[in-house]
Amino acid sequence: MQVQKLRSDIGLLTLRLGLATVFMYHGSQKLFGAFGGPGLEGFTGYLSQLGIPFASANALLAASTEFFGGVALLVGLWVPLLSIPMVFTMLVAAFSAHQGFNAAAGGNEYPLMLAFATAALGMMGAGNLSLQALLPPASTLLNRKAPTPKAPVGATLQKQA
Repeated sequence: MQVQKLRSDIGLLTLRLGLATVFMYHGSQKLFGAFGGPGLEGFTGYLSQLGIPFASANALLAASTEFFGGVALLVGLWVPLLSIPMVFTMLVAAFSAHQGFNAAAGGNEYPLMLAFATAALGMMGAGNLSLQALLPPASTLLNRKAPTPKAPVGATLQKQA
């Protein structure tokens, strides 16, 4: 059973690293203009041409989701939660910026594959080879009880008398 768990964790790590690389690459192109990308201004213009409302805000949200979501995938932090906006961003890209299915012809097959892979990873979680595995479970953080106040010193002395 240990070997199977290790294989699963290595598989999740591999998937996280691959997706993180793609998301960080494309997000940095849109956000910072890295790797010959348009930068935020160019990406905003592109979204305006597509007729996307609130192009400036949506460009910042989409680019930030791709880049910082990629960073979170890389280290394996908050994967189930952060996969939701990442999947949504890829679905919007697939059906607004791409026509048809064939990726070689500008189709939506590539962003759809990213959406499906990210959704699967979100459902499975980051695995044990992640930063998240080093943190206490969220349930213990959310269900902590407030410390019980201790009685004042004078109150305990009066009871003894």
